Amino acid sequence: MAAPRILILGPPGAGKGTQSSNIAETYGVEHVTTGDALRGNKEMDISDMDTEYDTPGAYMDAGDLVPDKVVNAIVDEALSQADGFVLDGYPRNLEQAEELADMTDLDVILSLSVAREELVDRLTGRRVCDDCGTNYHVEFSPPAEDGVCDDCGGDLIQRDDDNEESVRNRLDVFDENTRPVIDHYEGDDAFVAVDGEQTPDEVWADIQDAIDARVE
Repeated sequence: MAAPRILILGPPGAGKGTQSSNIAETYGVEHVTTGDALRGNKEMDISDMDTEYDTPGAYMDAGDLVPDKVVNAIVDEALSQADGFVLDGYPRNLEQAEELADMTDLDVILSLSVAREELVDRLTGRRVCDDCGTNYHVEFSPPAEDGVCDDCGGDLIQRDDDNEESVRNRLDVFDENTRPVIDHYEGDDAFVAVDGEQTPDEVWADIQDAIDARVE
């Protein structure tokens, strides 16, 4: 099998990170995320782009959003260096989707669908160890002792952006900006809708079937 070029889409809480890791391990491809790509190219010279700062890291250090044209260039660079990939977290809008079409061809476009209230339950139930960063969920993967990390004994906290108001706002932003990207890809032969409300193993089985059917 050739190294597949895969795009995975879905709202926050749909399980993209988990399934991207499965894809990367099973098919031997790079897991490319915008966050990792930005961190890996913080010192990239963008002085020719007529931007406020000369490196992506300067935007990040200032707490400012990195402009789309810089993100596009960094993703392009990351994909050009990868022998197959699963792209997670990009494109976030239709303009980025158009840029991606100029960067590469996609073998599989996966879209994980999960109902909004299920996403709210998943995200608001997440707890993170304040010491080691291990993730738990009050319903799906609780610690042995309530509020205490199994790994290091640290306190489990709810991150500020996992409260219900923040979660619903994040989902609103996704619906406004990224939902049109999914609509844009739906007619593509590479597009596969996956029921993200199944168990993680069932979702993974569907994803494997989709990849194996489309990549020789």
